[in-house]
Amino acid sequence: MDGAELIFAVAGFVMHEAMLFAACGFLLLGAGDILVDFIWIGRTAKRALMRGGSAAADTLPVPERPGLLAVFVPAWDEAKVIGGMLRATLDRFDHPDYRVYVGTYPNDPATIAAVEAIQDERVRLVIGPVPGPTTKADCLNRLWDALIADERAEGRTAKAIVLHDAEDVVHPAELRVFDRLIESFDLVQLPVLPIVDRGTTTVSASYADEFAESHGKELVVREAIGAGIPSAGVGCAFSREALAEVAARSGGRPFAADSLTEDYELGLKLHALGRRGAFVRLPATGGGRVVATKEYFPGTIEAAVNQKSRWIVGIALSGWDRLGWSGGPAECWMRLRDRQSLLAAVLLFTAYLTLLLWMLLEARLTLTGVPQPPIPEQLALLMQINLALLVWRLAMRFGFVTQAYGWRQGLASIPRVIVANLIAMLAARKAVSRYLRIRRTGAMQWDKTTHAFPAELPAE
Repeated sequence: MDGAELIFAVAGFVMHEAMLFAACGFLLLGAGDILVDFIWIGRTAKRALMRGGSAAADTLPVPERPGLLAVFVPAWDEAKVIGGMLRATLDRFDHPDYRVYVGTYPNDPATIAAVEAIQDERVRLVIGPVPGPTTKADCLNRLWDALIADERAEGRTAKAIVLHDAEDVVHPAELRVFDRLIESFDLVQLPVLPIVDRGTTTVSASYADEFAESHGKELVVREAIGAGIPSAGVGCAFSREALAEVAARSGGRPFAADSLTEDYELGLKLHALGRRGAFVRLPATGGGRVVATKEYFPGTIEAAVNQKSRWIVGIALSGWDRLGWSGGPAECWMRLRDRQSLLAAVLLFTAYLTLLLWMLLEARLTLTGVPQPPIPEQLALLMQINLALLVWRLAMRFGFVTQAYGWRQGLASIPRVIVANLIAMLAARKAVSRYLRIRRTGAMQWDKTTHAFPAELPAE
C-alpha cells in the first residue's frame, strides 16, 4: 500500500467512526428536542381549547397593591446608547410610579455625562465606588444598595425590580404587566426579540432565529413541567421580597458578583427557594403584537463568539460548578439541556469533518474510479432517522421565526443554521479556554459587547 492509498484508507476509517459518533449523538439530542416539541404542542393545544377569550395587557385588572417599580440599568462604556435608551424609555413607559437606576463607574465619564444630560427626576444616576469594569452583577448590586438607601430616606419600599440593558427598546405596556403579575409571581419574564431590519447581518439575524424558538417554546415548556424559569437579564421583573430573601442568604447582595450569568442563576435560585416564576407571552391588545423587549444583537462573528462563549461559561461550565444538579427530574432535565451546548458543538464539528472526508473520498471516486467503503445498514438507518429529525427541526425553526418575523425571515432562517453552527463551534472552543483561565486565575470582569440603539424605534 503506497502513501496515497494509506491516506485514503485512514480517511475512510475516520469518516465512518466520526459518522457513527455524530449520528448517535444527534439521535440522543434529537430525542430530547422532540420530547420538548411534543410537550409544547400539547400545552398549546390545551390552552387553545380551555381559553374562553384572548387575554391581553390592556385587559389585565388594576393592581391590588400599587407601588414603585425600580428599573435597574447597569452601564459600562455605554455612552453611545444610554442617552437614546433613556429618552425612549421615559417616553414609552406607560406607568405612574417608576424610577430608572443607572449604574456607572467613576472612570467612565462619557457614560456619566450621557446620563446626566437626561434631566428627569425619574432617572437616578448611581456611580460605583471602584473603577470599572467589575462584573455586571457587581454593578447591579450597587444599584440594589442605592435602592435600599432611597427606601430608607423616603420611607417606602419598592414593589418590584425590573432589569434592562443599556441598548434595550422597552415596550410601553411592560410595566403595567409587571405591576399586575408580580403580585402573583416572584419572577415575570417577557420575551426578548432581536431587532431585524434592513441593516441586520446574517449573524445578528441568527440570534432572532434562536430567540424566536427559545422564547416561543423552551421557556413555555419549562414552566409547563414545573422547572425553574431562568431570567434573561432584560425584560424581566423580580418581586422586592424575593430579592431581599436572596440577598439575606448571600451577604446582602442578591446578584452573584462572581458569576458571568447572574441573571440565569437568579431565576433558578428563586425556584429552589420555592418562589414562583412565569414566562409571559401576552399581546398588548387583543390580536396585537406581543409585549416584548427588543434590541440589536451582535452583527459580526467575532462579537457573537465572544458573547456566546460567555453564556457557555456561565451556564454550561461555571453553572455546573455553582448550581450542580439540585431539584427534581424536570429541573435536572432542563439543566442538562442548558449544559449540552459543548456536546452539541463537538457533534457539529464531527459532522462537518465527516462531510469533508466524504467529499474527499467522492473526489477520489471521480478521479480514479475507486469506490468508498460501504456504509453499514445500521449506520445508514441511523443517518436516515437523523435526516428526518433535521427536517423536523428546521420546520419548527421556520414556524417560530415566521410567527415572530414573517415568512421571509422564516425561510431565511433555514440556511442561517449554518452560520449559527459555526458560531456555536467557535464559541465552545473559546468558552473552554476562558473557563480554564478563570479557574486558574480567578479573574473575572465585565467582558461586554459593543451595543447599538436604533435611530428609528420599531413599531409595537
